Amino acid sequence: MGRRSERLSKQGMLASDLAGDGDVIQVVSRAFDILRCFEGHDARLGNLEISNRCGLPRSTVSRLTHTLTRMGQLAYLPGDQKYRIGPSAVAMSTSMMRGLQVRNLIRLRLQEVAEQIPGTIGFTIPDQFHMVYLEYARADHALGLHSVTGSRIAMGSTAAGHAYVAALDEDVGNALINEMSREMAEDAKILRSRVEQDRQSLRERGYVTAGGMFSPHITGIAAPIWSPQYQTYVVVTIGLLASMYDEARLHDEVAPILMKLTAAIDAMVQNAESGLTAAPSAVSAPKRMPVESVNDLEAGTRRPRPARSVRAGDGRR
Repeated sequence: MGRRSERLSKQGMLASDLAGDGDVIQVVSRAFDILRCFEGHDARLGNLEISNRCGLPRSTVSRLTHTLTRMGQLAYLPGDQKYRIGPSAVAMSTSMMRGLQVRNLIRLRLQEVAEQIPGTIGFTIPDQFHMVYLEYARADHALGLHSVTGSRIAMGSTAAGHAYVAALDEDVGNALINEMSREMAEDAKILRSRVEQDRQSLRERGYVTAGGMFSPHITGIAAPIWSPQYQTYVVVTIGLLASMYDEARLHDEVAPILMKLTAAIDAMVQNAESGLTAAPSAVSAPKRMPVESVNDLEAGTRRPRPARSVRAGDGRR
């Protein structure tokens, strides 16, 4: 348990962990920064666009994109003079996804909830200072709320990000916010001002709410789950129009739905680690929420199981 590799898997890798480990580590880190710029299989970017997105000198980007192309991680498009995700990256991700049958079950459960409430339902995982949708479902009538699987959302301005940071050990969460302040100062400022409130909410309720930060029209609620497979917290999140759901309505109507959904997904995640992929017994569905008029729509972790929220020996809560 005391080895550095195990501590990192439980607590997460911070940028400061890379300091002093040599130029090779820095090159690898920068290569992944470049690959992160390609959101979606069809994204096409030139060296200048990549440089602007990841904040690296264009000469450095040029060397790395050349190497990544030779490795098959990127593909060069001569006609556009741009790059896109290459066959090796696609093959690698496909082989990883093949063993995740549980995601199909999670997707179905998200869609069930999306048919009950006029919002977006997501299953997210952290990536540096963002959360990424591993699965996503959306009500047909959820106007103004748009994302897709693979979309990245900032930790500092979303309920999912706030739930993730609040679920981390206090020292690790604070260190993450400090690292974030170097690259995303405004997001770090928001997180720092709310992190104690978020931790208290997670302790007492098992979830976090956050509204008006991602957009003044959007409010959200989220709950974290420890994933043995990914060795980090994943987060179940629901986004809704603030004009329809104030804070009281989030707690009274949406929170029970979120907690039932989180419990169901938690069972799937834990079963997947044991090699099981069968869906857990069905959770009784709450009553379908009424949908306001189209005019109203257009206006404008601790762990989620409080009884088990004591600090674990590996540093988790």
